[in-house]
Amino acid sequence: MRPFWIVFIVLCAAGGGAYYWWANQAKSTAPEATSAKADGKKGKKGRGGPVNVRTITPKRQAMPVLIDAVGTVESEHSVAVRPQASGVLTAVRFKEGDYVKKGQVLFQIDARPLQAAVDQSTAAVNRDEAQLAQARAQEGRLRSLVEKDYITKQEYDVAATAAKSLEATVNANRAALEQAQLQLAYSQIVAPISGRTGSLSVKAGNLVTAGTGGAPLVVINSTRPILVSLPVPQRYLDDIRRYWGTPDLRVEIASDRGGATLVEGKLVFIDNSVNPTTGTILLKAQVANEKEELWPGQFLAARIVLRMEQNALVLPEGAVQPGQEGPFVFVVNEGRARVTRIEVDRQVGEQVVIAQGLNGDEQVVIDVPPTLAPNSPVVVGGQGGKGGGKGKGKGKPETAKAGSAPAPDEVGKSTKDKEKG
Repeated sequence: MRPFWIVFIVLCAAGGGAYYWWANQAKSTAPEATSAKADGKKGKKGRGGPVNVRTITPKRQAMPVLIDAVGTVESEHSVAVRPQASGVLTAVRFKEGDYVKKGQVLFQIDARPLQAAVDQSTAAVNRDEAQLAQARAQEGRLRSLVEKDYITKQEYDVAATAAKSLEATVNANRAALEQAQLQLAYSQIVAPISGRTGSLSVKAGNLVTAGTGGAPLVVINSTRPILVSLPVPQRYLDDIRRYWGTPDLRVEIASDRGGATLVEGKLVFIDNSVNPTTGTILLKAQVANEKEELWPGQFLAARIVLRMEQNALVLPEGAVQPGQEGPFVFVVNEGRARVTRIEVDRQVGEQVVIAQGLNGDEQVVIDVPPTLAPNSPVVVGGQGGKGGGKGKGKGKPETAKAGSAPAPDEVGKSTKDKEKG
């Protein structure tokens, strides 16, 4: 009998423990406990109140109509300097990278062989001129004699031919003298244009040879003024031609897109054909570049200003939000943030030009909080002003109007007053 009572006692103990566990589980999963936990979490996170936002009214102002492009700086005139006379280079009269002026002496070639050739040609000319003078005198004396038949016609013809032959020789020697003098002038190599010099390919003491073969002595690029090549999509060609020559048409050059303008230029060239491979038309802008801010071969951001739109509707960049269906803004209406779809025409710096979607009298939310959702209750905490800027200033909270959600502080105060009462 003892084993039976032992088994009975064990079963009763197990059944009581199971009942106790079931009772506790039912109590913990009751609706009141679940509601209490949810209310506690909700109270901790505090997401039930309105969102404090700042608003701005869209502004109408003059804004430029722009074409953005990537420009390549190129020299308006580039010259590869080569020797025109052969000889030993005796002097280099500038430093690499110097800015040189047109006519400035750059190189000096040993002039002694060239000077000797000039002296030789000069002597030959003097000799032949003396012989020509004698031949002409002889021809003059024989002319009077042949007229009186004192000599034959043949003797006179020989003297006249000799004078003409010497005259031709003198002319040939004079040409040789001019050539020798020109070669002597080539011993000094001068700058053909004003510009910035590049690296030197030779040094003093090297033998240079006249001709176009081999590397040039130096390359000079003109930098004042300078050109900027601008390939733009062909769809802008009609607008560019329409505003060509107008006062507003200009080109603004910056180091990178969105950066400050370094210099301004004017369009001076439109290519006569569209590139069929890229679908672009090549433009060129001329920049004075007096301080040499631009350098040949440099890539820059360029903006072609076609005209000024006088009554554009403008919002700060921070007010426009991206969306899957396009950009939108939050507009405060009856105490809630309403989503309004817009169409952006262009962006100029931190200003966005609105093409469609707004009338200009809306209260648009700027610096949108991450907790703001469509139709969320909001409290306007300050006005960003009727104009540009991102509206980052702080404003004092305004008193809630009738029909709008109360401020979070007022909710807390009213709750505490009730608890005290």
